[in-house]
Amino acid sequence: MSLKFERKKLNRTQRKLHDIIFEADTRLGKLFDIVLMVVIIASILVVMLESVEQIDARFHVLFYTLEWFFTIFFTLEYATRIYIVKKPFRYITSFFGIIDLLAIIPTYLSLFVAGTQTLLVIRALRLLRVFRIFKLASFLKEGSVIIQALKASRAKMTVFIVFILLSVTIIGSVMYLVEGDQNSGFTSIPRSIYWAIVTLTTVGYGDIAPVTEFGQFLAAIVMLMGYAVIAVPTGIVSAEIVSTHHEQHTTQACPSCMEEGHDTDAIHCKFCGESLND
Repeated sequence: MSLKFERKKLNRTQRKLHDIIFEADTRLGKLFDIVLMVVIIASILVVMLESVEQIDARFHVLFYTLEWFFTIFFTLEYATRIYIVKKPFRYITSFFGIIDLLAIIPTYLSLFVAGTQTLLVIRALRLLRVFRIFKLASFLKEGSVIIQALKASRAKMTVFIVFILLSVTIIGSVMYLVEGDQNSGFTSIPRSIYWAIVTLTTVGYGDIAPVTEFGQFLAAIVMLMGYAVIAVPTGIVSAEIVSTHHEQHTTQACPSCMEEGHDTDAIHCKFCGESLND
């Protein structure tokens, strides 16, 4: 891959388009995000309505036309995003770049595999991007705080999840030992572990239930543990949210690395060092 493709100088038109498409600090940028959000929601509604046989039978041609209209619109938008960034490959392989690509593939894939257009509901993930327009309001800046809290609690959450996996494995194995010969549904250790997960998370489908007294006693212990299990991750994340420092950021995206979250007076990207105004 050439250096020119990896890192290019944006001309005036590209920079203007970049300000509109990737940023929400300007009037046109906010307008673009709002229009994009409306189009995304409309395309999702079309996919959902198309799955209802009675409605699809009546408006099939309209739905088919709208589906291709939205797909072509998103395809042009995706191509434009690639055109106006300094490092196209960086955008293509980024989280939102992959989501943008997945949002248009199902329609083209439906030409070869019937029914794949239902996967277009993945476009809902694109709404995560347009939420940045709300960062301009002081009372809707908590999205970044939650993300930072989740990142800060990764180690604790990993330990917690490992503990839960070990617990349900042990509990499931014991229940298989106790209930395995009672025709109560505990036919194997994996199925018993499934019961432990369902019970510990307080879901309680009821498709498997212990019949022995000891099994019911153990099930009661697991049910009580479930309430504590729900409280632990909530407490971990809440503590990190409280300790997270609130800072003032803009919605400006770096033309080079595509990262957001820069300070209001930033001249260079704090992630890659590139100029934010080139």
